[in-house]
Amino acid sequence: MSRSERLLNLLQVLRRYRRPVSGKVLANELGVSIRTLYRDIASLQAQGPMIEGEPRIGYVMKPDFMLPPLMFGSEELDALVLGMRWVADRCDHTLVEGAMNVLAKVSAVLPAELHASWRSRRC
Repeated sequence: MSRSERLLNLLQVLRRYRRPVSGKVLANELGVSIRTLYRDIASLQAQGPMIEGEPRIGYVMKPDFMLPPLMFGSEELDALVLGMRWVADRCDHTLVEGAMNVLAKVSAVLPAELHASWRSRRC
């Protein structure tokens, strides 16, 4: 994995935590050493994201930092499609319409190679 991929993954992981999370937990989740994690956090802090914390205490990214999702992974697409289809089959008109709008928006931005397989996904 390249350094840029690792930094983006770190941002994505930090996005999921609302409370400080230890460096050890982050390093394990990312599959890197604690030393690499500390360097990556320092690098990100220098580039702008508001990541607060320090070694042995924990880290948290302030919610003000906005990083748009770059692309959904295969499992994320599966979860999104299945969830929206579940809502479309079982909820009231307002939520059904919202679910269909989400699916249309995602469909509009998917690369061609993912689009065909995405439309045919079933549980």
